Amino acid sequence: MELSCKSEYALLALLEMGTHYESGEPMQIRQIAAQQNIPDRYLEQLLATLRRAGIVKSQRGSKGGYLLSREPWKITLLQVIECLEGLDVRPCEEPINRKNLDSAVVDEIWLEACQAANSVLQKYTLQDLCEKRNSRQQLDVMYYI
Repeated sequence: MELSCKSEYALLALLEMGTHYESGEPMQIRQIAAQQNIPDRYLEQLLATLRRAGIVKSQRGSKGGYLLSREPWKITLLQVIECLEGLDVRPCEEPINRKNLDSAVVDEIWLEACQAANSVLQKYTLQDLCEKRNSRQQLDVMYYI
């Protein structure tokens, strides 16, 4: 499994918006794109998808832009990735006795792997990403005397 470019860019954009959440001011696409090195037009499409899913909201006007639609600690990484990738992991509805045994075993293991991934992604929120970034930034700060 690999994180798609689409999901990575969306998470980076949301991380940027989560960092500025407390200010309550919307962020413009070009501002987010410049901070996270994301192509403007691609980010525009991603934010439109996230807006339709209710993860972000847009504000019009000269000081308009995008904001998180709710607190960063209420948005899980699983919600974001499901919104963008359309992931929906459920057991296969075809009875096992109609499939060959080998295929059923592979499906069973794949389902377990997907459930484990979903569990991890459900556990983490945008707030967790912001906190991890902040703690790493603090570790990267070096003082010279």
